Amino acid sequence: MSRSTSDGGIDVASFVEDWNLARIAQYVLVILFIGFFLAPLETGLMTALKTNEAVARSIPLVPPTGEGFTLGNLRFAFDRLSGAFFNSLFMAIPATLGSVLFGSMAAYGLTMVNWRAQILMLALFLIGIFMPYQAVLVPLSRFWNNIFPLASMITPLFETLPFLQGYHANLVPLIITHIAYGIPICTILFRSYYQSLPNSLVEAGKIDGASITKIYRRIVLPISKPMFGVVFIYQFTQIYNEFLFAFTLVTGADTPEAPVTLILPAVGASTSGIDFGIRMSASFLAAIPTLIIYVAFAEQFAKGLQTESG
Repeated sequence: MSRSTSDGGIDVASFVEDWNLARIAQYVLVILFIGFFLAPLETGLMTALKTNEAVARSIPLVPPTGEGFTLGNLRFAFDRLSGAFFNSLFMAIPATLGSVLFGSMAAYGLTMVNWRAQILMLALFLIGIFMPYQAVLVPLSRFWNNIFPLASMITPLFETLPFLQGYHANLVPLIITHIAYGIPICTILFRSYYQSLPNSLVEAGKIDGASITKIYRRIVLPISKPMFGVVFIYQFTQIYNEFLFAFTLVTGADTPEAPVTLILPAVGASTSGIDFGIRMSASFLAAIPTLIIYVAFAEQFAKGLQTESG
């Protein structure tokens, strides 16, 4: 009996020692930061579930009650954005895959293959990263609309394809633009990863008689999956949420090929004002694809970050 009491006294003492004022202050600070960053999210979610009258009469953080609760905002926003979702995914997925794959191959050539003018080529990639979007908007628009009108050339082909319409051809120049503009940053990210890999892997492949392309396909590509997860998440988020190129190359928000970023600012707006419930519902729905990508590649993303930090 005395032993248990003694053990209990030791446990209480160790508990009190662990929970000193400094540790309690740390936990309180962490909880405050969590609340600070989650408060806008909770406010937006509550607003999305309220009628426009409830939004005007209630505190934003308070959940909707009674007649103030509605799912009509989500239904209206989804109907408004359904076509734009397909357009954005049709644009973002191939543009992301293309820029990530080409960036990986370029990084492999700049890191693990010796050839002349490597430094010069790397400098060109760095210049491509720091070139602002605004500097290429006018030349880009004139190129795709006047010099090389690719969209009008391939419109008849798209009209014959299943699940696509002729107006989806207008997104092809946007896809190519995102691939070209995304290759430099993807190359630099992959290059930093490839520099951490041991050269013995490539040397072993050369001894076995493998060519440069076979070494990439059989050795480098399989061990690059973690970094593919990191770069894919980054690039998909950038392309899916991009506005400036879409605004320049797509005719307008009222066109059938408009992506989500062009339509979203007009959802919930009318001559009588802005319906904030519909606006917030549309914002949450627009964020779902990027959230799915984060969840799908979360494991590879974590491995890639660990490899980079190591």
